[in-house]
Amino acid sequence: MCGAVRYTVRGEPFHVGRCHCADCRKRSGSTYTVYGQWPRDAFESTGEYATYDNDSFCPRCGSRLFLLDEEGVELQLGSLDDAPFELRPEAEIWIKRREPWLHEIEGASQHRENRLQK
Repeated sequence: MCGAVRYTVRGEPFHVGRCHCADCRKRSGSTYTVYGQWPRDAFESTGEYATYDNDSFCPRCGSRLFLLDEEGVELQLGSLDDAPFELRPEAEIWIKRREPWLHEIEGASQHRENRLQK
């Protein structure tokens, strides 16, 4: 939000999803989040950020930034300056928490909890 931390990703994500878990709801302030995951070597950031439980945020304004782990970086697609509108979620996770008025994404795999569970 404030611009103290900037980040970019190169290339295509290796996964795009829509998550309905309690953590994503809290992070986004909405009923779900749409995220992309990229390899760590496709990710660059500038500025100082703080991290709690792999979840990075701006210490200046408190905005959520990204999740970093050994697999890669996960970020909310809407947080990019040029959001990639052509990316479509290939999976929905934590659908047991999906609002009943939300429809599933046609063609996306559906997972009751994480992707390891159907």
